Amino acid sequence: MNLLIVRNNSNSQAIDASLLLATYLGTQGIGYAIFDSSDLEGLDPNPLVSQQLARGVDLAVVLGGDGTILRTARAIGTSGVPILGINFGRLGFLANESDDGVVAIVAAALAGETVSERRSNLRVDIVCEGEVDPWASSDADGSFGISPHEKVSAWFDEEEDADAGLSAEDAPGHTFFALNEAAVTRGVNGRIIDFSLSISDVPIADMRGDGLVVATATGSTAYALSVGGPLVAPGFNGLIAVPIAPHSLRARAMLTSENDVVEMDLSQNAAGREATLFIDGDMAKLPSPIKHMYVRRGVEPTTLLRYKGENFYEYASSVFF
Repeated sequence: MNLLIVRNNSNSQAIDASLLLATYLGTQGIGYAIFDSSDLEGLDPNPLVSQQLARGVDLAVVLGGDGTILRTARAIGTSGVPILGINFGRLGFLANESDDGVVAIVAAALAGETVSERRSNLRVDIVCEGEVDPWASSDADGSFGISPHEKVSAWFDEEEDADAGLSAEDAPGHTFFALNEAAVTRGVNGRIIDFSLSISDVPIADMRGDGLVVATATGSTAYALSVGGPLVAPGFNGLIAVPIAPHSLRARAMLTSENDVVEMDLSQNAAGREATLFIDGDMAKLPSPIKHMYVRRGVEPTTLLRYKGENFYEYASSVFF
């Protein structure tokens, strides 16, 4: 048995809890490694965490709030390691209350006395200006031998790779994991951006505004909510696409099916209208302006463990209503 402990190192209570937990695990002969939340800042993987995961991790215990859980989920990615969050932050939508103490909560998880929630996450592929887009039309009449939606879907199915004509060289160079959302917003110059939105090859609208949020059900209570998106129960496996401050009276949030691909096309956005990508609130550093963003559901869900957790609707009612 081996545990990964991630603590919010700006919170003294979380640090104290990590030391108490380490003492308990030592008495039980359980291996562990402790990392500070600051070790997981940014979108680049921490090599020490990657090494720990490679050795084998049975459980990730997060001592902090939702932000620390999001960083941990990104570090874990699609490895399948369950996450037990214990709240030492503010809102704590993804975490368990710490009232019973970290030792009791972790002991319950190790004994299998928690409930697993399988949460959908996102795979976000970015194609920048000057880069080859493996999913763009190459035919003069604009038709596709295989559609972008089919290509993106085939990307995650090894049996279909040959039919889709995909190879390792076709892969976009900028792929990100998100548990909450991917957001493309106007850049530092503050000017609104022009983009088009398509879902599974069907053009939805040409828009001008502050950008677009594509969220999971987990992220529906975060950025997507603040820009007018719906509250969505955690079991929903589709995507939520919400325009940010669109210059229109008709733009609305859209919920997709679980196998849909959301595409944001910025190829017609003027050079002076910068667009910035944020993954779960962290800015992505890209070599050139964004041309296309493709978002779909990740192949492996993120598992969160609930200890005496409230019903989603009860929690949403107490927090938002």
